[in-house]
Amino acid sequence: MTSETFTAAVTLKETEPEHYDAAFTAVTQPCPWPKAYGGDLVAAAAAAAMRTVPAGKALHSMHSYFMRPADIGAEVRYEVELLRDGRGYGTRQVRAYQGGRPIYVALASFAAGEPGGDFAAPPPEVLDPGTLPSSAAYLAERQGGTMTEESKAYWSGGRSFDMRHVPGPVYLAVDGGQAPHQAVWVKPYDDLRPVEGLTRAQRDLAALSYVCDYTILEPVLRVLGLPWARPGLVTASLDHAMWFHRVPGEGVLDGWLLYAQEAVSAGSGRGVGHGRFFTRDGEHLATVVQEGMIRIS
Repeated sequence: MTSETFTAAVTLKETEPEHYDAAFTAVTQPCPWPKAYGGDLVAAAAAAAMRTVPAGKALHSMHSYFMRPADIGAEVRYEVELLRDGRGYGTRQVRAYQGGRPIYVALASFAAGEPGGDFAAPPPEVLDPGTLPSSAAYLAERQGGTMTEESKAYWSGGRSFDMRHVPGPVYLAVDGGQAPHQAVWVKPYDDLRPVEGLTRAQRDLAALSYVCDYTILEPVLRVLGLPWARPGLVTASLDHAMWFHRVPGEGVLDGWLLYAQEAVSAGSGRGVGHGRFFTRDGEHLATVVQEGMIRIS
């Protein structure tokens, strides 16, 4: 078990732009589904945008649309348009191409920051991660549904991050009941590695954007009583918004983060999930809202 998968996902190669002002390529990482993991695209696009912004501004928001599925283990080209570089804010558009077709688009905003008031809603009180089973421990003796040995291995240790659910996972059954909320403790399997072209702080923001997509639809699946391994269930990310409220301190992303989540809406084959990332001491780092397709055949 290693966090190297994340490192590989956000390691970009600079190349000549074909459409806009700057361009990078990255390779989507292995996963046991027919399409690449959406967090690969979000995190790589965030990394591409951050690499074009002068020092002094940090990523504070990113809004994305997923237009086509990405092939696994294949190169994606990220073209960056430098829309604005003001004194306090900067804006970038990122378009991802695979096979010559656009598959993903994002707008990213950067801020220099300035003095002002400070407030953050407190995190929910949940069980400590040390009292909860890892995904590997939970799945060790379990089988069922559409889970294959490949998907079991991926859920258990292939996603770069240890994930521990409160009140319980939704891999094979909705463990813990159909409430419209849950929490997930997340931590990389080992300390995050340096990423070429990114500062430590930029790498950590990319890590948040990478890991957020794995479970953001789970509170919707939970309230609908739909585990991931339910036969006939198909999900896909449609659009995604993320706000980075505070830059994590050094070493924070190497420890446990609480990802508090709730279902916002479900209907017409779509669902909206809301999530907030907190440090162990309750600092609110980021907020996520995502809509996804939820199709049952």
